Amino acid sequence: MERDDESNGPMMELCTNGGGEETSNRRPIITGEPLDIEAYAAMYKGRTKIMRLLFIANHCGGGNQTMQLEALRMAYDEVKKGENTQLFRDVVSKINGRLGDKYGMDSAWCEMIDRRAEQRKGKLENELSSYRTNLIKESIRMGHNDFGDFYYACGLLNEAFKNYIKTRDYCTTAKHIIHMCMNAILVSIEMGQFSHVSSYVNKVDQNPETLDPIVAAKLRCASGLAHLELKKYKLAARKFLDVNPELGSSYNEVIAPQDVATYGGLCALASFDRSELKASFRNFLELVPEVRELINDFYSSRYASCLEYLGSLRANLLLDIHLHDHVDTLYDQIRKKALIQYTLPFVSVDLSRMADAFKTSVSGLEKELEALITDDQIQARIDSHNKILYARHADQRSATFQKVLQMGNEFDRDVRSMMLRANLLKHEYHAKGRKP
Repeated sequence: MERDDESNGPMMELCTNGGGEETSNRRPIITGEPLDIEAYAAMYKGRTKIMRLLFIANHCGGGNQTMQLEALRMAYDEVKKGENTQLFRDVVSKINGRLGDKYGMDSAWCEMIDRRAEQRKGKLENELSSYRTNLIKESIRMGHNDFGDFYYACGLLNEAFKNYIKTRDYCTTAKHIIHMCMNAILVSIEMGQFSHVSSYVNKVDQNPETLDPIVAAKLRCASGLAHLELKKYKLAARKFLDVNPELGSSYNEVIAPQDVATYGGLCALASFDRSELKASFRNFLELVPEVRELINDFYSSRYASCLEYLGSLRANLLLDIHLHDHVDTLYDQIRKKALIQYTLPFVSVDLSRMADAFKTSVSGLEKELEALITDDQIQARIDSHNKILYARHADQRSATFQKVLQMGNEFDRDVRSMMLRANLLKHEYHAKGRKP
């Protein structure tokens, strides 16, 4: 390969938080090994923990029955800690007797929970009616909020959302508004209504001076998930990168800190340029060393290692409830970026050596490069006979000469126009308007 004279400067070392110290002794979650469901589930709480376990059970493949049953067993145990009897019945139906009598239908528990829920609902209705009669705004707000919590615990998300939104008319402080919006965001994420998520994030962001760092970090996470769902990967990466490390596990009813690093890392690899990538990921990468190594490999131009490691992570990433729909697109964009970046410093590239670097065939590589050239993402031409890629670099000298010539012509035209106008004014030669 011939290196271009105007190639990029030396690679700068990627900066990570902690100054190279061993800061984390946690077990890696996203690895090339089979997913450790127990460690994965321990990062979450509440409804999202159950939904992630059920998602794994539904998508781990029929051939991996051990993982499926382990996820269902943990989901069963977790559901029985709450009040959602319909979700419990769904889990029991999925288990279908495969875990023995201990994990079968518990009708007595369902009846007890449903009876307790009816009593709780009646009490809340009486309290809210009393608050409305007395016209106490704060009590009415709390009454609707309690109803929202009740419906959320029972799995009635639409009703929960409606009651959380009803508190808006009775909010008297900025803190009340933030509380209402955070509840609406939580339920909207659970329902998959990410347009609502963006709307309520923007509503809270209108008064940033009233936000504490933890709430601001939660909003960045929610906004990042909304952008991810809309496939706006660059915006998603920026939001995840802006998350304050103080977040910790305080938002694990939605997202774990390891997810922030994983989602943000993959989105950034797919959408950031080198300068942006260099300055990124100083907060959460120590929690997910696999993603840190991916970014280091990519930045250091070890593309084969980067892509090979991405391939080993693929199976586990496909089991993520938020990321699974985007894995193929993100991987495709990362690979295209790697191909483009590989060719940039060179005047010519031996396709055989490039194919070896990317662990692919020459014919397959040619097709990928052809697509990139057609899309105008690589300025080059392919010598199919000799299997060499030749870069088409602009002739800077010729381009500069043409620009100077054009500017000279424009200057000459402007001067002539000004001289003509000055002579016309000097000789008082001007057209008079017609009389009506």
